[in-house]
Amino acid sequence: MSKFGLYTKFTTQEGQRESLVEMLLEAAGGMESVEGCILYVVNTPDNDPNGVWVTEIWISPSAHQASLILEEVKALIEKAKQLITGIEQIKLSPLGGKGI
Repeated sequence: MSKFGLYTKFTTQEGQRESLVEMLLEAAGGMESVEGCILYVVNTPDNDPNGVWVTEIWISPSAHQASLILEEVKALIEKAKQLITGIEQIKLSPLGGKGI
């Protein structure tokens, strides 16, 4: 089965980017023990003070879906929702390159 990737852009409420970044970095730390997660990187763009991008690569779409039912992930999502005003997501099929 081919790998599954996501680029997700979160737009936060004014002044809430750093709070969301902290939550997502906590999630990134938790991904170390989640089977099937190859890459989980939190990024902030220089030209968007309310934007946060997350880059993910999973062994499969089902591995990603399985992560979303973990209690700690569900709790983090509920907490983060308060800070987010918009989400854009691009689904990808990673084909190769350094790091995967």
